[in-house]
Amino acid sequence: MEILIAAMLPIALVALVGFGVGRKFDLDMQTLARVNIYALLPALVLTSLAETTLALGSALAIVVTFLLNTALLYLLAVGLGRSLELSIDEQKSLIATTLFANVGNMGLPFILFALGDAGLERAVVYLVGSSVMIASVFPIVLKGAGMRAGVTFTLQLPVFWAAIAGIGLQAASGAFPVPIERGMTILGQGAIPLALLTLGVQLARTQLIFGRYELLGSALRLFVSPLLAYGLGTGLGLQGLDRQVVVLQAAMPVAVNSLIWVTELGGDRIRVARTIVLSTFLSVFTLPVVLWLSSR
Repeated sequence: MEILIAAMLPIALVALVGFGVGRKFDLDMQTLARVNIYALLPALVLTSLAETTLALGSALAIVVTFLLNTALLYLLAVGLGRSLELSIDEQKSLIATTLFANVGNMGLPFILFALGDAGLERAVVYLVGSSVMIASVFPIVLKGAGMRAGVTFTLQLPVFWAAIAGIGLQAASGAFPVPIERGMTILGQGAIPLALLTLGVQLARTQLIFGRYELLGSALRLFVSPLLAYGLGTGLGLQGLDRQVVVLQAAMPVAVNSLIWVTELGGDRIRVARTIVLSTFLSVFTLPVVLWLSSR
C-alpha cells in the first residue's frame, strides 16, 4: 500500500490543481494538448530513449512481448468496438485507453519501489517500446484517415523524430552538448505535469458517471492486458524479473497522455477522462494482486 500511495498521491495532487484551475478558468483543451505533443513530449521521449541501458537480449525480449501484447489488445478493442456498435469516436477512445498504459509516471515509481533498480531498468525498456509506438504507430491508428494520411501525419510529429534521434544517440553512445541536454531535460520534465493538469481541467468539465464503457475500458487495461502479457512472456521464454516487469507494466491503468492524444487526433474526451479516473482508482486494488501473482 505504501508503494501505491507513493506512486499515486503525486498524480492525484497535480490533477487536483488542474481541476481547480479548470473550474475557475475556461482553458482551451486543444492548446494544452498541442503544447504537450509538439513541445514537451518530444523532449521526454528523446531523453528516455537516449539514456536507457540494458542487455540487448533481455531488452529485445521485453520489447517483442510488449509489441505482441499491444497488437492483440488492438485487435480485441477493435472487435469489441464493432460488436458493441460503438460510435467512431467511442471506438477510437476504446483503442486509446486499451493500448495506452501509464507505464511512465506510475509504472516507473511503482516498479522501482517494488522491485528495485534492476526492475526499474527493465521498466524503462518497456517505456521505450511504448514511446516508439506512441511516436509512430499510434497516430496512424487514431487518426483514422487511412495509412497514407496517417503516415504523413506521423512524419510531421516532432515526437517521431525525437524517437529516431534518441535511438540513434543510444546506439552510437552519443550525447548532446551539456546546455542542449539541460534544455531538453527541462522540457521533458514538463510533459507529465502538463498531462496531469490537462486531466484535471477535463475532469472539471466532466460528470464522473461510470457506465458499461468505462468498466469495459478499465477491465481491458487492468485484467486482460496483464493476462495476455503473462502468456506471451512465458511463451517467448521470459522468466523471473523480466517477465514480472512486463506483466506489471501491462497491468498499469490508462495513461493520462491518452487524453492528450484523443484531444488532438479525435475521440470521446469525456469517456477517456472517466476511464482514466476509474482505472486508476481500481488499480489500487488490482496492482498488489498482480504484483503478488507475478512473483510466484
